Amino acid sequence: IFFVFLLTFGKLNAENLNISFVDMDKIISESIAGKKIQKSFNKTIEKENEKFKKIKDDLKKKEEEILKQKNIISKEELDKKIKDFQDNLNELRSNRTKFNKEINKKNLEATNKMVNEINKILIKYAADNSISFVIQKKNIIIGKSEFDITDKILEQFNDQIKSIE
Repeated sequence: IFFVFLLTFGKLNAENLNISFVDMDKIISESIAGKKIQKSFNKTIEKENEKFKKIKDDLKKKEEEILKQKNIISKEELDKKIKDFQDNLNELRSNRTKFNKEINKKNLEATNKMVNEINKILIKYAADNSISFVIQKKNIIIGKSEFDITDKILEQFNDQIKSIE
């Protein structure tokens, strides 16, 4: 009797489950706010890369000058110029590394803010539509497309969130 009860109870619970899935990456990349964030980051990266390129070009010219003067100037002066060049090169590398870490940190923060807003929308949507589980699409091997709620969530996200600070 217990075994039959367990099977019946398990079957009833499974029938009441409503499972959907969502592609968070698609929402983040295709939403209005996500596109704004990406555009802003791309502008910042492009601007900084131009600065780094200019500094790098200046350093190349400085290196060429040092090589041309190698046989003309004294060893002490040559060593001083080489040390100065290496210091400038190390500073460029350090600044580039620092910038990359900073931009990655800002990108992560913006993504986390977006995910928090998406989660709020998902919670409300799941409650309104009696959904038991919402699973990320990347964790699913096979699923019917009718259980994909990505476009609905993307639409609601675009309606509610125009930008992320």
